[in-house]
Amino acid sequence: MEKLLSLICVSLLFFSCNGQDKNKKEQKSYPITKTESEWKSELSEFEFYVLRQAGTERPYTSELNDNHEKGTYVCAGCQNPLYKSEHKFNSGTGWPSFDRAIEGNIDTSVDYNIGYARKELLCNNCGGHLGHMFGDGPENTTGKRHCINGVSLNFIPE
Repeated sequence: MEKLLSLICVSLLFFSCNGQDKNKKEQKSYPITKTESEWKSELSEFEFYVLRQAGTERPYTSELNDNHEKGTYVCAGCQNPLYKSEHKFNSGTGWPSFDRAIEGNIDTSVDYNIGYARKELLCNNCGGHLGHMFGDGPENTTGKRHCINGVSLNFIPE
């Protein structure tokens, strides 16, 4: 009985430690690093919430969702070019969606914020949270959907 109780205690300790590791976000270093107060002074309150605190805007609220102009979408935090308009598509989700990013300008991470693993998309220059990647994009291209918060982007017309 004593051995069984010890085994149960060790098992619970093992599983609780593994669960905590999932929720810890890996701290990466990016070329642009600023203090929280510097980011707050440069971004709007909502931009700060999304880019620096991994928030999410409500669907169908971004002007960029229905933008059909040619140009480049850049990070609202550091102006890093992230997406070309030719890779944007209407996903019907209410968020600007792209089937691919400009190569080398997006970083990825895994977040468990809603209880399961999702591939998070980050600006590779400042680490700003952009959105998430899903595997339900256009089958005739990459099959990927980069679901992006419009507030994390600025649009530069061609």
